[in-house]
Amino acid sequence: MVKIPMGVLGATGMVGQNYIALLKNHPWFEVRYVAASPRSAGKKYKDAVAGRWQLADNYAPPVGELAVEDANDVSRAAAANKRGECAFVFSALEMGKDETRALEEAYAAAGIPVISNASAHRWTADVPVLIAEINHHHADIIPRQQKNHGWDRGFIAVKPNCSIQSYMIPIHALIRAGYPVERIIVTTLQAVSGAGYPGVPSLDMIDNIVPYIGGEEEKSEKEPLKILGLVRDGVFENAALPKISAHCNRVPVTDGHTACVSLEFGREKPSLETVKKIWTEFRSLPQEMNFPSAPAEPLIIREENDRPQPRKDRDSGGAMALVIGRVRPCNVFDIRFTALSHNTVRGAAGGGILNAELLKHKGYL
Repeated sequence: MVKIPMGVLGATGMVGQNYIALLKNHPWFEVRYVAASPRSAGKKYKDAVAGRWQLADNYAPPVGELAVEDANDVSRAAAANKRGECAFVFSALEMGKDETRALEEAYAAAGIPVISNASAHRWTADVPVLIAEINHHHADIIPRQQKNHGWDRGFIAVKPNCSIQSYMIPIHALIRAGYPVERIIVTTLQAVSGAGYPGVPSLDMIDNIVPYIGGEEEKSEKEPLKILGLVRDGVFENAALPKISAHCNRVPVTDGHTACVSLEFGREKPSLETVKKIWTEFRSLPQEMNFPSAPAEPLIIREENDRPQPRKDRDSGGAMALVIGRVRPCNVFDIRFTALSHNTVRGAAGGGILNAELLKHKGYL
């Protein structure tokens, strides 16, 4: 199979490095273009990340020899696109929301599809916020998006906030099985890698928990409603339920976002055994969507009282599976559970790559 050549914007940052590492042996995609801030532009990638590479796994040697381009110079990517070296880009840009929004639109206008980790376009009316196992059909709004903006081959698709990855698929599975969820209280314990590098100062995190992450609670309460919503007349219509109350905390864990979740159902209330059966049997992606990054078991149930734990469970299913434990009755709502996902893989670069696989399958790449 001939691999699709593609690029990474923000390639030297934390999420960008994860993209580069995860794509090293990808069977469908090949990194042929890297771009970052002007201070890295003109250097070889290996020199731009020297002393800054944060991952245990390394990048493919050919990527190290690539010249880093200025991510702000869309014309360079457009030229690479015409040469057959950059069919689409992953956006791991680290800049202001308005700057990111404008720059991603400029790439799309230049005929380059953008698959983004940034939050700038999550509330744009015709941009899908994708979790492949939940709302892969939302990608079908892309032709309407292209028509709205006059874009030829370019478009924008985004992934949601990393912290909701650990519990949105379990909730969707219950709703799909006929048990609508009306109210959720969730407390997230979010790893420091979610803040990027250098991230949160060590004196703030050692022997400490920070009970505030700017914008996280708002994202956690609103983004699920778009993901669970409908496409009507070419725009997204958010779901009315569930109502969500979120508490987001930064904790001294390297990788792995944990969520403690309580759910209240409507009239139909499943037993704990039914809940576990739904999760264990859950397979959302159609059989023909045999994607390289999709875990064989998207939801893994642990029966031990003290699991999941980030250090022991975050790499399950290639760090793309969600691990659930402590499923039990709730004294206020109906059930409660603890869930875990790897925030820089499932919640960031890995989730973006899975979205790209979905978009390729649907013929958009």
